[in-house]
Amino acid sequence: MEGAAIHDGSITPTLLGDVTFQTIPAVDASLYKLTSEEAAFFKAQIGIDDDEDLKRHILEVQAKAYKIAPYPCIHGFVFLRLNISSYPVYEHILKLGRERPDAVLLDLGCCFGVDARKAAADGFPAKNIIASDINNEFLELGHELFKTTPTSYPGCTLPGDVFDPEFLSIAAQPNDVSSAPAIDLSSLKSLNPLHGRISAINATRLFHLFTEDKQLHLARALAGLLSAQPGSVICGYQVGALEKGMLSANISGSVHELFAHSPKTWSSLWDGEVFKKGSVRVETKLVDAAIHDVQFLMMEWSVVRL
Repeated sequence: MEGAAIHDGSITPTLLGDVTFQTIPAVDASLYKLTSEEAAFFKAQIGIDDDEDLKRHILEVQAKAYKIAPYPCIHGFVFLRLNISSYPVYEHILKLGRERPDAVLLDLGCCFGVDARKAAADGFPAKNIIASDINNEFLELGHELFKTTPTSYPGCTLPGDVFDPEFLSIAAQPNDVSSAPAIDLSSLKSLNPLHGRISAINATRLFHLFTEDKQLHLARALAGLLSAQPGSVICGYQVGALEKGMLSANISGSVHELFAHSPKTWSSLWDGEVFKKGSVRVETKLVDAAIHDVQFLMMEWSVVRL
């Protein structure tokens, strides 16, 4: 994924995923904000009790990440949101972790892996969670953020590009609903050995980084990873629209241009195009969200195997 060096708060046009950015705003510490739930979570997980010390630590990690890839979610501290736990399917995902033998949760495009850490804190076995991002530096900064190491934290991190077939190829959807033998996640070099093995996939703020064609490609690739067992789920949260098409918005002086699906087109993509019609239950919900005082429609969604 292309990035750029930041100079004096702006750069020449660049791409992150397939999203065009005309300018990149400088880091703004005044945007830092945690809810009481988020503050309690990070204090418990990081081991920092003082609010100012916690803020200072997070700002240090954010500054490093923003130099690597200046995503709006890093600029606006959106990476601190506990996204997965707000989804209607979250309790179902945790139940899979408790009750399905060797259930695997994949947090894809995870940045620092905050959702993966949240699921682990809430009971999904950490050794069965994969946090994956194209930027290995983000995964390393995840350990810095949470003050862990690959030795001290049992969760798996796996860097890679989801559009590289050596990392994630499109495979036929599995029909075998029996439990697959356990696999040593720490030995993985790609996601391909997990075709048909993953019980839950979280793709938060991921799909809207790509063109319409690439979104379909990624959906098909994830479908090949998903276990055939009923209840297996893919979920996410991304920019949505009343009618699908290109969107443009100015956030803190940074112009974003991206493709967004509507609930109708997103549902039909999964139920009928990616999966055989009637074989999955798709739920979508458009919600109003303000990003730096700019109103967006965000789409919360889940796809569950029947």
